[in-house]
Amino acid sequence: MRGRMVCIAVLAAVVAHADSGYKVGVGSVVITPEKNIWLAGYASRKAPAEGKEHDLYAKALALEDPAGVRAVLVTTDLVAVSSTLAHAVADRVQQAYNVPRERFLITASHTHSGPVTNDRLYDMYGLDDAQAALISEYTATLPDRILKAVETAIASLEPCTLHWGHGEAGFAKNRRAFVLGGMANAFNPIGPVDHDVPVLLARNADGKPKAVLFGYACHNTTLSWQFYCGDYAGFAQTYLEQALPGATALFVSGCGADQNPLPRGTVEHAKQYGGELCGAVLKAVGSTMKPVTGALRAAYKEIPLALSAPPSREDVEKQLQDQNVYIQRRAKRLLKQFDENGALDTTYPYPVQVWQFGNELQMTALGGEVVVDYALLIKYELGHDNQFVIGYANDVCAYIPSLRVLREGGYEGAESMIYYGFHGPWAPQVQDDIMKAVHELTAR
Repeated sequence: MRGRMVCIAVLAAVVAHADSGYKVGVGSVVITPEKNIWLAGYASRKAPAEGKEHDLYAKALALEDPAGVRAVLVTTDLVAVSSTLAHAVADRVQQAYNVPRERFLITASHTHSGPVTNDRLYDMYGLDDAQAALISEYTATLPDRILKAVETAIASLEPCTLHWGHGEAGFAKNRRAFVLGGMANAFNPIGPVDHDVPVLLARNADGKPKAVLFGYACHNTTLSWQFYCGDYAGFAQTYLEQALPGATALFVSGCGADQNPLPRGTVEHAKQYGGELCGAVLKAVGSTMKPVTGALRAAYKEIPLALSAPPSREDVEKQLQDQNVYIQRRAKRLLKQFDENGALDTTYPYPVQVWQFGNELQMTALGGEVVVDYALLIKYELGHDNQFVIGYANDVCAYIPSLRVLREGGYEGAESMIYYGFHGPWAPQVQDDIMKAVHELTAR
């Protein structure tokens, strides 16, 4: 209740700008599993879900600029979206609606109270055959469900005005603390953060809110229980849709891989942060937002992101005897790669995407669990006022450290690669290669 009241307290009216020439449509589909399957994100869980706090969703935002150029953005209440899922849906969207890959963007909220899917972080969980079958069954339903949301969004396209602004929320805390012997997952009061809340608002011809897209750079991990839930991002969307009747609220995660909501652990915390985030969005909506009228331009590229030097087959075979069960599981996966390809991968096809709305707004979407340094660097180099930086986009393949985090090591810099099945950390040029791609796509 506290979160909802905080949210509603800041609701204010906004006068719509003149017609922007855009059309906007929205769609929303429930993706909550019908059965209680394993929840994603935490290796420590010992049992599947026990029920739900609220439903999980796939939502679609369709945009059409004054020249008829269409784009579709999809949000999902999942811990991760794999390249397999992203490309499968993108291909079907292109076939059905002639929306090319560069104009299709799919993201994950990274809730740790959503279902495991069978194409990301799978080795983190000790699943029996029955659970594995349920997860495969559920994963197979996702393309159809997501496509239904896209279908609804495109069918509901109507003239709208677009407005762009920022809010601010302070519950994200840097979680990379220096301790004796290395890094720990603990509050670092002097670590970098990004408290920006980017907001894109669409109003229909009557001036009523139709869609509000917003983001925040923080792990969506207030909760570690056994119930389906969108966590703070889910509550924020619920509160926004209550405060803006008729509107669809869509959340995208920013570069929050090294950020945690603190304190955390209870549903009250999740509701509180959802309310704070809702309030930040409504404050932006209630301010003088900038009109977005420029032509939509999109670019997408998968770059060969280099990994560190791979181990030998002999070294991987030794890992089968490691006391760490996750290293054992990774070793089995790596040996399969040796058998199939004769060698381990030295690069990974990493997705970078840019959407530009004239000179008024740029959405920069990066794959993986991206640390906050990237958002701060992109805004510094390309301009804070018109940047909407999105993480967990198109392929949540691994943690994506900056050069600083890579050198410091710790979970985000190296250890997490075990759970994602990679043989080792990224190569030192990881930051340079990603930023080069961002600048290249921005200049197209």
